[in-house]
Amino acid sequence: QVQLVESGGGLVQAGGSLRLSCAASGSIFSINAMGWYRQAPGKQRELVAGITSGGSTNYADSVKGRFTISRDNAKNTVYLQMNGLKPEDTAVYYCNASITRTGGRYAYDYWGQGTQVTVSS
Repeated sequence: QVQLVESGGGLVQAGGSLRLSCAASGSIFSINAMGWYRQAPGKQRELVAGITSGGSTNYADSVKGRFTISRDNAKNTVYLQMNGLKPEDTAVYYCNASITRTGGRYAYDYWGQGTQVTVSS
């Protein structure tokens, strides 16, 4: 089994900061790309930021310059540092990882359970 467990969400005022963490555990052989998605009420889930195993990153235009994604490969953990938060950043944030299980041949996508981020104006 493979699990992704997120932490770090909460309520913050506009202009504040939060740091999300997502740790992968279980029978993991390797982790390829990891990323953060978000889904606001009534909207589709969207990519916020992604990071490859080599450390290359990409961001949604709406968060460039405010959010930073990073990962610790030794801990199988990905982080999302969110600064300058805005009310429109309010959403459930989901961690995603492309993981090859021990003994497996292919990588599959896994998702965390989601963590709520609420930004008040």
